[in-house]
Amino acid sequence: MSAAKNINITLKIWRQKDSKAKGNIETYTLKEVSTASSFLEMLDQLNEQLINERKEPIAFDHDCREGICGMCSLYINGRAHGPDTGITTCQLHMRMFNDGDTIFVEPWRSAAFPVIKDLVVDRGAFDRIQQAGGFVSVNTSGNTIEANTIPIKKEDADMSFMAAACIGCGACVASCKNGSAMLFVAAKVSQYALLPQGKIEATNRVLNMVRQMDEEGFGNCTNTGACEVECPKGISLENIARMNREYLKANIK
Repeated sequence: MSAAKNINITLKIWRQKDSKAKGNIETYTLKEVSTASSFLEMLDQLNEQLINERKEPIAFDHDCREGICGMCSLYINGRAHGPDTGITTCQLHMRMFNDGDTIFVEPWRSAAFPVIKDLVVDRGAFDRIQQAGGFVSVNTSGNTIEANTIPIKKEDADMSFMAAACIGCGACVASCKNGSAMLFVAAKVSQYALLPQGKIEATNRVLNMVRQMDEEGFGNCTNTGACEVECPKGISLENIARMNREYLKANIK
């Protein structure tokens, strides 16, 4: 890795006062940005500059800054999470850019993810899909079986863990030309469909989650694969095939 250096950049950032206001791209110049800093640290630097200029800082979402929560989601230069693979926005570093670059920064674009302010969108639709069936009810009768004593094929356990790696950032929706949430929903269905604990509620789970997904206004899946490419956790399209099988079985029962 080359030594850190400072670069000057031009930022074209989406500004929008609230969900009802008409937004627009505004241009900012930022100097002496360390290539060792993260993309969010660069936005922090910009906001400090705006505050010193007595201007309103840019609203953007973030929490853990460790690639776990997915809240930092941004559309950067036409790509979800920016010009790198297998990372969230907070894991993107300024060494991916060059001195003099112009960087476009936008929020997720989806009717189901309305803009709250600037770069912050409301991803409550994902929460409602989860609430519709992304859980396992626990029998608290006193006869509950210890999960670690239930034998599970390693292949199934591994695939379940890989599906459960989904952090719900919404990159799949932002990358899809149809604004589909199929990869997210499929991951949440798959992580339970592969385990014995999830079999009891399997029918209601997939029917309820797919119904809620449709009600939220997400588009249809046409298997272009953009969601898998841009997913920071590498969630596989195989999960969509599995969810389709689960959905078919549920409708036959």
